Amino acid sequence: MILTRAKTKIGPSHHGRKMSLRAFEFAEVEEGCSAELARGYIIVSEVANYLHGLQIDFIMDCLRTYKVATPGVIHIIFEGSSKLFIPAWESERHPDIAIYLSPPTGKKDRTIWRRWIPEIVVEVVSPDSDSRDYTEKRDEYWTLGIKEYWIVDAKRQQLVRLHRGRTQWKELILGPAQVCETKLLPGFQLPCGSIFALASDVRDED
Repeated sequence: MILTRAKTKIGPSHHGRKMSLRAFEFAEVEEGCSAELARGYIIVSEVANYLHGLQIDFIMDCLRTYKVATPGVIHIIFEGSSKLFIPAWESERHPDIAIYLSPPTGKKDRTIWRRWIPEIVVEVVSPDSDSRDYTEKRDEYWTLGIKEYWIVDAKRQQLVRLHRGRTQWKELILGPAQVCETKLLPGFQLPCGSIFALASDVRDED
């Protein structure tokens, strides 16, 4: 079954169904759900859980502290509310964190996401997003022209920092004792171990 009407309200029953990127772009999503278009197919997930949210919140705190301390480097940071429009893959992604160093150009209407691309994207891996974060989005974010893609994986105790080379991503795997740094954010340091500890602390309480 192919869904084509833009007014479709997407919910759990639509998971796995085919839909065009044009129709998905302005479709509504049922409350309590999040939805992406993955290579022409709808992926519906529940809103991020507590553990996932803790990690995102810590990273956002670090980024916002840096933004205040170094005005003019970061234009804006979005937490789950940006859209990455990827026609080449018939995908629309909503990254956990998107960091834009420059303001958008052109009209500031709802089509802004078709042309405004973040420099850095961060995804925090959850059990149901493993394949998407490590495989699908790796290829799609390269195609889109993103400069860096960080994959935060508390289960594996690693942060994978991908930055653009001439023809493919250059990969750096960071462990708990290391910090994530980038030339795009001079002086910024993200302590990997502190992120992973949040996941461990919650599991220990269960």
